Amino acid sequence: MGYTKKEHYDAKTTKSLVKKYHHILGKLGEDPEREGLVKTPERVAKAMQFLTHGYDLSPEDILKGAMFKEDVSEMVLVKDIELYSLCEHHMLPFYGKAHVAYIPNGHIVGLSKIPRIVDVFARRLQVQERLTEQILHCIQNTLKPQGVAVVIEAKHLCMMMRGVQKQNSVTTTSAFTGQFENVETRSEFMNLIAANLH
Repeated sequence: MGYTKKEHYDAKTTKSLVKKYHHILGKLGEDPEREGLVKTPERVAKAMQFLTHGYDLSPEDILKGAMFKEDVSEMVLVKDIELYSLCEHHMLPFYGKAHVAYIPNGHIVGLSKIPRIVDVFARRLQVQERLTEQILHCIQNTLKPQGVAVVIEAKHLCMMMRGVQKQNSVTTTSAFTGQFENVETRSEFMNLIAANLH
């Protein structure tokens, strides 16, 4: 039994990107025809399509596909969601974790859908501030809960590899709606994401 890798990419887009990356390698002073680089333009073309495939997905539809009526009103928190995205300014990665909570208002959503919508927005060219707000508003507008809270902690390679070159800096962004604008509820959320309960 052999290993078969299945990947699906738009052939026209891939072909166009391969040409451009081949040209870029030459402009950078490399020989795009040398053995180690011959397949690099195709690999990068496919990698970039994967890393930005969030443009092809609807986070609202993902949430709507797993909404259930439920008479609960306690906080639902999914924390430490792995996050990988590309900074739109330099197209370098930033990575970290997202913590997302909501307070139901007649409906809950399948727990796996929350990390999925984080991924949908992360798999686009991003800035961390906008990513935080997009996750928040998607949940608020689709699920219509009593409130939503989102905190993202991330390291940015545009700061680590170039520019100020600060390897240990972490950027934290947050956004809150509804009940999470209440100091007590927000404090409960912040304490829960800081606690090591598992």
